[in-house]
Amino acid sequence: MWKKVFAGASGALQPWRMVPHRNSSVSTAVDSILLRSLKEHYHEVSKMTQPPKVSPPSSFAIVKGALDKNGPVLRRTYGDEEISISVMRLANIIPGGGDGDDDDGINQLFLHVDISKPGREDSLHFLCGLYPDALGIHSVSLRPKLQTSQFLVAPSKYSGPVFQDLEERMRDALHNYIEQRGVNESLFPFLQAWLYVKDHRNLMRWFKTTGTFINDCKSA
Repeated sequence: MWKKVFAGASGALQPWRMVPHRNSSVSTAVDSILLRSLKEHYHEVSKMTQPPKVSPPSSFAIVKGALDKNGPVLRRTYGDEEISISVMRLANIIPGGGDGDDDDGINQLFLHVDISKPGREDSLHFLCGLYPDALGIHSVSLRPKLQTSQFLVAPSKYSGPVFQDLEERMRDALHNYIEQRGVNESLFPFLQAWLYVKDHRNLMRWFKTTGTFINDCKSA
């Protein structure tokens, strides 16, 4: 079809004239509609009811600025150990993982539990699934110590056996190990509320920054 178009033009038609372009008035109208929609959604989200304030277990402290970062949320000391906890939802790891009637995306959280000791380059890392009434370990590995702003460091060496392949007594001992350090289902109410607040803040920031970008383009 394109060959016929160019042939019929007998070389008189310039190629760039074939490229459709948006009329400036149409472009301005589209931008205005988008800006109005972003503003309406921003105000709608801003009126959403926040969850009741929930405090973490007394042994843990909230990491300053955690709502604006992707690093640890909670931190505590246990003897000479420092324990850091990062959290994310199932839906953030597996797209669509929260679909279904059981609301897994809301009631299943993933924890990265990092246990470090002074003078050690590596830390003991637990990947756990957290539910309202239970905590399960998915993997245990040694990893480089987390820096303040980091969320997860990929293992640079053998990360250990599959957790479910371990002998039952070993699995039970590892569960007891982190539970003794306060990592259990008691963390769920706070972390669930914290993620709601973070998601709400991120959504409002997205509406605002996207609107600012569109408005700047419109002005230009």
